[in-house]
Amino acid sequence: MIEGISYLFLLFVSMPLKYIWKMPQAVIMNGWVHGFLFVLLAISILKTWVVCKWPFKRAFIAGIASLLPFGTFWFDKRLKEEQSLYEQY
Repeated sequence: MIEGISYLFLLFVSMPLKYIWKMPQAVIMNGWVHGFLFVLLAISILKTWVVCKWPFKRAFIAGIASLLPFGTFWFDKRLKEEQSLYEQY
């Protein structure tokens, strides 16, 4: 979730600050933070794929979702829905 928020902040706050108001510092600072969080997310996806024995398709979808705006939120919602199905039984 935090990585998704940092991505949206980068796209919808930092980028306009850079290109409309000529303030490149916003992209530099937020870019570093987002990059660090993205690497942590990628490592988390890989670790979850191995430890939880996710199918390749799920890990691939998680990776693609991490590249799309709002994708991490969609994927998180999907995982929570799946988890709630298991909790019913």
